[in-house]
Amino acid sequence: MATITSTGLGSGLEVESIVSKLVSIEKQPIVDLQSRTDTIKTQISAYGKIQSAFSAMRDAAAKLTNPTTWAALTATSSDTTMATVTAGSGSGAGSYALKVTQLAAAQSLASTAMSNTAAVGAGTLTIELGQWNTDQTSFTSKDGKSPISITVGASDTMSTIRDKINSSGAGVLASIVTDTTGSRLVIRSADTGQANGFRISAADADGNNTDGAGLSAFAFDPTAGTNGMTQKVPAQNAALEINGLSISSASNTVENAVDGLSINVLKKGDSTVTVGQDKDSVKKSINEFVTAYNSLMNMLRDNTKYDDANKTAGTLQGDSTAVNLQAQLRNITAGGSTLGGAYARLSDLGLNIGTAGTITVDDTKLTSALGHIGDLKQLFMGIDSGNSANNGIATRWRALADQVTGMDGSITTRKNGLQARVTANGKRVDELNDRAANYEKRVRAQYTALDTQMAKLNDMSSYVSKITSMLGNS
Repeated sequence: MATITSTGLGSGLEVESIVSKLVSIEKQPIVDLQSRTDTIKTQISAYGKIQSAFSAMRDAAAKLTNPTTWAALTATSSDTTMATVTAGSGSGAGSYALKVTQLAAAQSLASTAMSNTAAVGAGTLTIELGQWNTDQTSFTSKDGKSPISITVGASDTMSTIRDKINSSGAGVLASIVTDTTGSRLVIRSADTGQANGFRISAADADGNNTDGAGLSAFAFDPTAGTNGMTQKVPAQNAALEINGLSISSASNTVENAVDGLSINVLKKGDSTVTVGQDKDSVKKSINEFVTAYNSLMNMLRDNTKYDDANKTAGTLQGDSTAVNLQAQLRNITAGGSTLGGAYARLSDLGLNIGTAGTITVDDTKLTSALGHIGDLKQLFMGIDSGNSANNGIATRWRALADQVTGMDGSITTRKNGLQARVTANGKRVDELNDRAANYEKRVRAQYTALDTQMAKLNDMSSYVSKITSMLGNS
C-alpha cells in the first residue's frame, strides 16, 4: 500500500520531489557500478565460450597427435558380391589373392509333410551337438556340450514341439514350413561349421523308435538307422585360399587369417583384397581440426574487434589476455617444423592461413599430400626432444590449449580475476545502498524540519495580516 505523507503541505514546498531527486543523484554511482558489473559478467561469459572452443580445438588436435589416427587402414575387395573385408588393428598393408571354394553352412533337417494341428505322439526327443564324418557313419559329440532331452506330451502338435525345441537351449533352431502338401518341421544348427552338426534320437511312446511314425518322425541318426527326418544341408566349414594357403573356418566371417583382417565370404569365387592407408579418415581428422580451429579464431576475432560500421566494440576489445591468445595461435599456425620431411608448413599441404587468421583447405593439394602419410604424421605430431618449439604443429596446438585452459592458465586466471571484480562490486553496491538510505533519512529529516518551520511562519504571517486588517478598519 502506498505511503501517504503530508510533508510540504504546510509550506508549499515539493519536499518529496526534492528528496527523491537528491537521493537519485546520491545513487548514481550505484547505477554506474551495476552497469560496469553487467559488462564484466558479459566478459566472463565470453571467456567461458572461448574456453569451450579451446577445449574443442584441443580435442581435435589431440586426435592428430594419436598414432592410431595415422595407422588407420582400409581394406577393399575387388568383388564385394563375393567377399567384403574390414581392416582392424594389426593389419598389414598389401594385396591378397582370395579364392572361396565352399561356404560354411549349418546342418538343416526337414520332416515329412504332416498336419500342423494334429497331435504327433508322446515320448522324448534327445538332441546332441557334434560332428559327422563324411558319410555319416560315425558321430563325435561336441566337447562341453551335453545332450538335451525334450519331453513331448500326447496332445502336443508340431507347433508345440517347435516351441519346446527353441526354448530348450539345445543349440538348434526349429521352424515350420508350410506348402500345398502340408507342414514340415525344419531344424537347423544355431551355428555354422562342421563341428556344430547334430543328431536327434526319439524314445517313442508307441515303442518303435525307428519307424518314422509318431515322435520318431523327428528323429535323425544314421548311425542307428533312424532317419525320420531328411538332411537338406550338411554342417560344413568355409573353405578358402589366401595367397594359395588353404584356410578352413567354421564361420563365413573369417577373423585373423591375415593379422587384423576380417573377411566375410558371401559366395564361391575369386577376389583380390587390398589393404592400405585409410587416407580418408586422416583427411577427415584434419578437416575436423580446421573446423574447430576456425571456430575458435572467429570467436576471438568477434569478441576483440571494433565494428566501425555500427560503432560498436567487441566484448573483449582491448583485453590483453584475449589479444595474446590470438597471437599465440597465429604464431603456432604460421610456424613450421623441420620434422615433416617434404612438408615444413601447413601451406605446403594445402592448409592456407587467411588475413583473419582462419585456415582454408585446398582439397586437391591436401589429397596429394596424403600420399606421404609419414611426413604428414611428423609435421603434426612429431616431437623434437631438444627444441619444443620445433615439435609437430598439432602437438603445439594441444600443449597451448592444455596450458591456457588449465587451473593456472591465462583463461582461468582471467575469469577468476573478472569474477573477483564482480564480487567486489557487489559489496560496494551494498555499501552505497546503505549510505544512500542514511542520506535519504537525513535529507528527509532536514526538509521535514524546514517544512514545519515554514508552516509556522506562514501561520504567523496570516495572523499578522488579520490584525493589521482589523486595526485599519477601526
